[in-house]
Amino acid sequence: MTEVKQYDVIIIGAGPAGMTAATYASRADLKTVMLDQGIYGGQMNNTAEVENYPGYNSIMGPDLAEKMYASSTQFGAEYSFGMITGVEILAKNEKLVHTDMGDFQAPALIIATGSEHIHLGVDGEEEYQGKGVSYCAVCDGAFFKGESVAVVGGGDSAVEEGLYLADVVKDVTVYVRDNKLKAQPILQQRAKKQENMHFVWNTEVTAIEGDGEAVSQLKLHNNQTGEDQVVDKSGIFIYVGLKPNTQVFENLGITDDHGWIKTDDKMATAVPGIFAAGDVRAKNLRQITTAVGDGGLAGQEAYQYVAELKSEA
Repeated sequence: MTEVKQYDVIIIGAGPAGMTAATYASRADLKTVMLDQGIYGGQMNNTAEVENYPGYNSIMGPDLAEKMYASSTQFGAEYSFGMITGVEILAKNEKLVHTDMGDFQAPALIIATGSEHIHLGVDGEEEYQGKGVSYCAVCDGAFFKGESVAVVGGGDSAVEEGLYLADVVKDVTVYVRDNKLKAQPILQQRAKKQENMHFVWNTEVTAIEGDGEAVSQLKLHNNQTGEDQVVDKSGIFIYVGLKPNTQVFENLGITDDHGWIKTDDKMATAVPGIFAAGDVRAKNLRQITTAVGDGGLAGQEAYQYVAELKSEA
């Protein structure tokens, strides 16, 4: 039988929320572990420049991730790779977390698994992932120098990534299914000044085509005129929304109808000792700053929860 590793608090996810929670929990002398199936930093690793994080006029996302990780482990918090396969509630409200790298147990659990990009669900999207279909301009933009690419979406992420691409590629066309952008005004102003960045309204991508090795064309549909057309593009960057990474927690009864985790203002869920922080929560604004705030509260509340249990023992 595999040995179960014991902790005071388990944090699932090592993005800004998870790392901040680890800082607070470990500084309060809780035995703390962060579990993540990827590199620490979460979506910060896919962000070029962060301009709205206090203390920095501008900082690269991966650089901010490194600084947060150093802070999160300075008081002894551990970091472990592992894909979460299930969570059980044991006697006395102990939480048992199953991963492909072993099992972990603690009285307090903080879920900070964030969210991921929604796919278009059109023909060719899955086939050409990594061959011209991307969800990260920072990661893949350099592969398209001197080429014409597309961005799909009209929110902050779509415009931000379009601006990043405009400095790298020949030209960027942003396809928006509505007749206006939802992005912040300051981002819209910057986009309008970018000569090689263009917008096409009321337009949806219906298929992605290529030669089997790389993307070469997009099929488009105008949802107002009904017109269909095909355009030549060597890359497509998709930003049409987010979905929470909460499938593995559905049995706990802590999510809403869309999968987001419901909490009170202290980050507590409906299950005693389980907290949530960051983009995985049901909330309006998902930013690094809000994730950090959530993480601080979750870490402190986890400490209060564990301290009360110890005082009752």
